[in-house]
Amino acid sequence: MEHKEIHAPHGNKLNTKGWSQEGALRLIMNNLDPMVAKDPANLIVYGGKGKAARNWEAYDKIIESLKSLENDETLLVQSGKPVGIFRTTKEAPRVLIVNAQIVPHWATDDIFWDLEARGLTMFGQMTAGSWVYIGTQGVLQGTYETLYALAKKVYHRDNLNGKWFLSAGLGEMGGAQPLAAKMNGCTSIIVEVDMEKINRRLRDKYLDTYTKNIDEAIKIKDEAIKSGKPTSIAVLGNAATVYQELQDKGIIPDIVSDQTAAHDINLGYVPEGYTIDNFQKFREENPNEFKKKVYETIVKQVKSMLYFQSRGASVFDYGNDIRTRAKEGGLENAFDILGYVPAYIRDLFAIGSGPFRWLALSGNPEDIRKIDDAILKNMNDKHLTDWIKLAGEYVHFQGLPARICYASYGEREKIGLMINDMVRNGELEAPVAIGRDHHDTGSVASPYRETEAMKDGSDAIADWPILNALLNAVSGASWVSVHHGGGTGIGNAIHAGFVIVADGTEDAAERIKRVLNADPGIGVIRHADAGYESSREIIKKGPKFKSPYFSK
Repeated sequence: MEHKEIHAPHGNKLNTKGWSQEGALRLIMNNLDPMVAKDPANLIVYGGKGKAARNWEAYDKIIESLKSLENDETLLVQSGKPVGIFRTTKEAPRVLIVNAQIVPHWATDDIFWDLEARGLTMFGQMTAGSWVYIGTQGVLQGTYETLYALAKKVYHRDNLNGKWFLSAGLGEMGGAQPLAAKMNGCTSIIVEVDMEKINRRLRDKYLDTYTKNIDEAIKIKDEAIKSGKPTSIAVLGNAATVYQELQDKGIIPDIVSDQTAAHDINLGYVPEGYTIDNFQKFREENPNEFKKKVYETIVKQVKSMLYFQSRGASVFDYGNDIRTRAKEGGLENAFDILGYVPAYIRDLFAIGSGPFRWLALSGNPEDIRKIDDAILKNMNDKHLTDWIKLAGEYVHFQGLPARICYASYGEREKIGLMINDMVRNGELEAPVAIGRDHHDTGSVASPYRETEAMKDGSDAIADWPILNALLNAVSGASWVSVHHGGGTGIGNAIHAGFVIVADGTEDAAERIKRVLNADPGIGVIRHADAGYESSREIIKKGPKFKSPYFSK
């Protein structure tokens, strides 16, 4: 079907029958804005083939449905395809989304992608298929938090001044790495095989400079550290090749990771000896040999990561399943590398803190800046307010202006109500959509990422994201989603998301109170149940929920 260039409507005029429907309409369109999406012509938002809708016919019918949807009706979306509209209640979600659910015995890459190719399902990734992607800022803040937590745990300070970070991938997720490092005072060298991605990061000021060889990058890195001015450097090349070159030279980075789309071995990882221009031809002409070569390249890269770790580097898997792929390729000790959640940020999840976000449906950047100012004035969490200041200075908006922060239990409700009051008082041009990443405290079961190495061994228990989605739905979220496979791939994760629209009404305020208490609250309970004392302490203090096991 002919490509359509999509941009979300701006301003405060409704194109639908209510602001919840309007929020859904603007956010699915925003996901497919050329400034936001990876491949909007094919409805792909990010993360390999994470899509906003199954096909263009389904997209058109979603838009038509949202425009006609009454304020007491609910639209059902089955893997990117709108399949029904039911009369529910005014307080029920306007949209329920379920993506890529496969009966576990059949939840393999080969079966899923065959079903997807036949038009029967869709890979929704995380915020792609739940219509709340905000571009690179979303992962920027998570990467910032990860590196900040690393600084605290490894170096016992709140910055990475004088340190340097080696990683790979400047795509939709990895593109945040250089700026996140810089915001923590850290110089970075990021390897990327696609010059277009390097140019995009240079354009949007997520990256300072680039070079075509590692020797030049090392010189720039050394000068940056010597001068005390953290600098981000891209190297055009293959990650396995460059990591091996550094290993051969005996150069050990302080911090090492990877953020290629290694979870998708068909599309997300370019094998050594090939370029972005010719690797797909190789895959099409000889798929078995292609897969073998991809595995060999991943194994080579992870072997270098293990070498760096053995020489004292802080090495972590950043949730793209590269360890699993390396192990599938024959590297038995790939999991000697820790995932970033158990290594660094589990403590945040345990207190209900995770990637909380909001988008200005007006399209006016001033609305976000006004909310920033209100947070700086009214919130007492220094780490949160430091981030808001940095984001205001460094973040380049993509599509609808948005902001993200790690906010904990209690903080989220306070911010949500504050935003709703600002809409009510006319301080903002239009309502605001409030949501979060699926990568959050109580909304995901992902044994290779968010729930890796849980204290009680409950890594693979997937009741929690389903309970999270059900609770958010009955609490009155504007739309709720449940996905399979996002982040670490098919068979490896179940997760849930929500969005609630703050339209300034008392009804919205009551919903916000319920949803922004329930959503992080179940995260606290999930971690308390797994044995985390910080979670149990929150419950003992008497939050706005009860627990049969941990309340006083």
